[in-house]
Amino acid sequence: MSLESAITFFIAIVIFSITPGPGIFALIAKALSQGVSACLALSLGMIISDLVYLILACYGLAALAEHWGGAFTVIRILGASYLFYLGYKLWTAPVVIEKYSPTKSKTVWFKNFFQGFLISASNPKVILFYIAFLPTFIDLTSLQRNDIILVSVLTFTGLLTGLMAITWAANAASAFFASPKAVKNLNRSAGSLMVGAAAFLALKG
Repeated sequence: MSLESAITFFIAIVIFSITPGPGIFALIAKALSQGVSACLALSLGMIISDLVYLILACYGLAALAEHWGGAFTVIRILGASYLFYLGYKLWTAPVVIEKYSPTKSKTVWFKNFFQGFLISASNPKVILFYIAFLPTFIDLTSLQRNDIILVSVLTFTGLLTGLMAITWAANAASAFFASPKAVKNLNRSAGSLMVGAAAFLALKG
C-alpha cells in the first residue's frame, strides 16, 4: 500500500465511521446520557468488531460469511432487542442530576464494550463494506502480514477518530441540560435515539 493509498484509506474510514447508522445513534444516546468515558468503551467494542470483519475479509473468508445469513439475522434481532430495552430503560429512568463516573464499576465498562461489539457485529453490511472496499487499496491475491497490520492500524485509528468526534459533539450539547426537567427530556431523547437505533437495526436487510 502506497502512502497516497494509505491516506485515502484513512480518510474513507473516518467518513465511514460517522455515516449515520445504529452505531452512531447509540453513540449519541450514550454521550447524552452517560458522557465521554462510557462512549469510549462503546466505541472500542464497535471498532474491535469491525476489525474482526476486516481481518475476515482480508483472509478471503467473505465467501463463507455469505452463507451465514440466518445467523446474522438472529444476531441482528438480538442486537435490536437489546437496544430497544436500553431505550425503554432510559425513558423510564429516574431524574438524577449526576455526572457519569467511569470508576463506578468495571462491569459497566464491559457492558458498554459488549453493547458496541454487538451493534457492529449485528450489521452484516459492515463486512460487505470491507469486502468491496479493500480490493481498491490492497491486492488480496498477494496479501502480506504487513498489509493486514497496516490496514488494521489505519482502520482502528480512523474509526476511533470519527466516533470520538461524534461523541465530543454530542457530549458538548449535554452541558446545556442541568435542570430536572431538562434531564428528563435528555433521558427521553437518548431513549428515543436508542429505540430508533433498534428499529433501524431490526428493519434493515
